[in-house]
Amino acid sequence: MFEYLDGTIAEISPSYIVVDVNGVGYKVFSPTPFAYHQGQKAKVYVEQNFSDNNGFTLYGFQDKNAKGLFLKLLSVSGIGPKSALAIMAAEDSDSLAEAIEQGEVKYLTRFPGVGKKTASQIVLDLKGKLGDYVNRLDRTVADNEEISPELHDALLALIALGYTQKEVNRITPKLEKIDTDSADKYIKKGLALLLKK
Repeated sequence: MFEYLDGTIAEISPSYIVVDVNGVGYKVFSPTPFAYHQGQKAKVYVEQNFSDNNGFTLYGFQDKNAKGLFLKLLSVSGIGPKSALAIMAAEDSDSLAEAIEQGEVKYLTRFPGVGKKTASQIVLDLKGKLGDYVNRLDRTVADNEEISPELHDALLALIALGYTQKEVNRITPKLEKIDTDSADKYIKKGLALLLKK
C-alpha cells in the first residue's frame, strides 16, 4: 500500500493529476488538482482503492490531514470515493468539519450526491471525531489584530451560546463597524443580526 508519491507533476486535468516518479506516471484523482502546477516537485499523500468496475485507483492529497478527512468520509455508509472527493472539492476542510461538528444536515445536503439521509449519517458517524480539522474561533480571532478585546469576547460568547463559527464570521464585519467598547453591546447587536436570518 502506498503512503505517498514523491515526484514531479507531469499532467493536470479537472479531476486528476499525473505524478512522475522516476519515469513512471501515476494517475492520481484529487479534490484539488489545480492546486498543483505542471513541472512542480511534490509529495502527494495517496490512498489506494479497489473496485470491481475500476480496479485499483489512487486518490491523492496535499497533506496528511486532507487524506485523513477523506478516509473518515469513506467510513460513512453511503459515501464512496467519488462522493468524498466531490465534498472535499466543494468545501475547505475547516468549514466541512465545523458543519459536521455543529450537526448542520441541511448545509451538508448541498454537496453533490449527498441527500438528507446521507448528510444525517455523516453527522451521526463523524460528529466528535474531527477535532483535528476544526479551526477554533479563538485561534482565528487571535490572529486578527484589528479586533478589539471586547469584540473578541463577544464573538466567543456568541459561540458559547450555540451559534456556529460560520454564522459568527458572517456578522463580524457588521459588528466591527459599531462604535462601542462594551462586549455586552456587541453581544446584543450580534444576537439581533443572527436572529434576522
